[in-house]
Amino acid sequence: MPHTLFISDLHLAAERPQINTQFFDFIENIAPAAEALYILGDLFEYWAGDDDLNDPLNAAVAQALSTLACKNVLMYFMQGNRDLLLGEHYAARCGMQIIADPTVIDLYGSRTLLMHGDTLCTDDIEYQKFRTYARNPATQQRFLAQPLAARHQQLRGMRMQSEASKSVKSMDIMDVSSATVEQALRAHGHPRLIHGHTHRPAKHLHHVDGRNCERWVLSDWQSKAHYLRCDEQACTAI
Repeated sequence: MPHTLFISDLHLAAERPQINTQFFDFIENIAPAAEALYILGDLFEYWAGDDDLNDPLNAAVAQALSTLACKNVLMYFMQGNRDLLLGEHYAARCGMQIIADPTVIDLYGSRTLLMHGDTLCTDDIEYQKFRTYARNPATQQRFLAQPLAARHQQLRGMRMQSEASKSVKSMDIMDVSSATVEQALRAHGHPRLIHGHTHRPAKHLHHVDGRNCERWVLSDWQSKAHYLRCDEQACTAI
């Protein structure tokens, strides 16, 4: 049956060989049967810039995805908070199209809202301030103007700071705000919602303005390859 796959939050990195292996196996053996693959952010643990193509992992991922594209699988990528600098040059190497956050698609007749998910976590005020700063074009321009080695060093430091910050925050603060979710569903015509970011895989049912809206939260890949498979009948988390 024709179907579409959704993944997010793989956080590929050289120091995570098990997850990298899971990704390459998924791309080679599972994804080719799909009509389309949507990657909803944080494919990589961090992204220093599209000029970082000599990195062995970055090159291998591009090769795997471009091979998948040659099998007539449509691929779409939404920038996450970890790989927000992944741009059109690398996307072209992979054979995938960058889509905005949020994006609404017609998924086998069902209006579906796609998001990375971090904009829904509005209770985490500290993170939202950093998100605004990191996505400022001037901030990105200053960062990308640095030598590649300096960018890598800065990103490693930011990763350590992020982990330290998360360790002292409550899980509830880092999860989505129900009010913000309902606002997004209302603003986009009460669709199905698919997102990642929180690493809390689940299917939720929201009652908004007398309508029932599904919300699917994608899983990270810490334990195994996880994906959402949607066809004209339903979505199934695998």
